[in-house]
Amino acid sequence: MSEEQGIYVFCGIQTEESPSFGKIHFEGQEREIYTVHYKDAAMVVTKVPMKIYHPSKDNLMMHQQVLSTVMGEMDTVIPISFGNMFHSEADVVALAESLYPQLEKIFPQIKGKIEVGLKVVGKKDWLEKNINKNDQVMKKKQVVHSKSEAAGYFDRIQLGEMAKNFFQALQSDIKSEIHEPLTPLAEAAQLNDPIGEKMLLNAAYLIDRDKEAEFDEMVNVLHDSWQDKVDFKYTGPWPAYNFINIRLKVEEPST
Repeated sequence: MSEEQGIYVFCGIQTEESPSFGKIHFEGQEREIYTVHYKDAAMVVTKVPMKIYHPSKDNLMMHQQVLSTVMGEMDTVIPISFGNMFHSEADVVALAESLYPQLEKIFPQIKGKIEVGLKVVGKKDWLEKNINKNDQVMKKKQVVHSKSEAAGYFDRIQLGEMAKNFFQALQSDIKSEIHEPLTPLAEAAQLNDPIGEKMLLNAAYLIDRDKEAEFDEMVNVLHDSWQDKVDFKYTGPWPAYNFINIRLKVEEPST
């Protein structure tokens, strides 16, 4: 008995044409990437065995590769998260129809725009140098080291709170001196929670493709000013993940 085939959805685009995006290696073979349409909304899809797909490194890279290909050819791309499967093309059409009131509003908002990400991570030596300048923190560290583990319990709690306040102050400085100069060059900006104890900024920016070079130049200027203190991780272009809020219903494979 042959395995049931389903439709895997990569992203949405605005077009009434049927563009070709080539093929992708997925589930052990080359599969055609094509579009399923409702009015001027098209879902970029491929046919694969109907099952739940796990977000392995290879699968995520495959998904992102398709989005990158589509972004290279289309100026209005709505990202869809990894793993969305539907039983048939008719289900995908029904999805596009149900989303269409949202898509009509979103299409003009993201037309010709891309997302870029900027993570700023403090360099270990610079962070240690700064925290060692804090007299209260250093005095508390001496108190903690002078006591037994049991006796210094509450001092360690206070030291942890001081360290937290120290990093929050640094994050506020980075927001003012790196994030805020970038926001006027973006159509929208999103601050996300830092990841890890040394990250001072985790931001996403929605920018016009025509202003990408200007935005890149400002990032380079800021990097040159801060390169002795922090590391920049500047990524993109991406579809507007942080600026679109669409939830899809994930179909369960039939049993």
